[in-house]
Amino acid sequence: MAIDKIPGAGLETTGTASVNTFLRGDNAWAGTITSGTVVASTSGTSIDFTGIPSTAKRITVMFQGVSTNGTSNYQIQIGAGSVTTSGYAANNVSTAGSGIATSAYTSGFIFVVPSASTNVNSGSVILSNLTSNTWVAQGVVSSTDTTRSNICSGSIALGGTLDRVRITTVNGTDTFDAGAINIMWEG
Repeated sequence: MAIDKIPGAGLETTGTASVNTFLRGDNAWAGTITSGTVVASTSGTSIDFTGIPSTAKRITVMFQGVSTNGTSNYQIQIGAGSVTTSGYAANNVSTAGSGIATSAYTSGFIFVVPSASTNVNSGSVILSNLTSNTWVAQGVVSSTDTTRSNICSGSIALGGTLDRVRITTVNGTDTFDAGAINIMWEG
């Protein structure tokens, strides 16, 4: 197993392309990063990542060239045994040219507010375990074919240990038609 220095971080990493374990300078384990399997977001109304271990403390959801056939807002929902569809305290700031729009949401972490079905979106959203089953979100996703950027944040207290992440739209009927989505988790 190879050991490589992370420049300027004072950490060493060991592992494969899909799992990396970090070793601090005092030879104590700092954490493990595990990559999920990339999913082509070219069909369906939702994309689910399940089987996230109970030890996960931070989950990064990554998007590259994602679009749908409609203009419903894109959202991330998380859950424990099933997807939680309400109770989020979430906000989105969407910028387009010189305009800025802000909105609050309770159905999920809204990470894209599309202006057209042709919008192609890339970026990431980080979900962090605050305490017990309470999770907070922050992210930036930009449309590559417009001047629109989306900044999202929020929190939710789940009824159990997080084990799944869903990417869908607010209306639940728009279909993904381009791009790729993956997750990675730490802990």
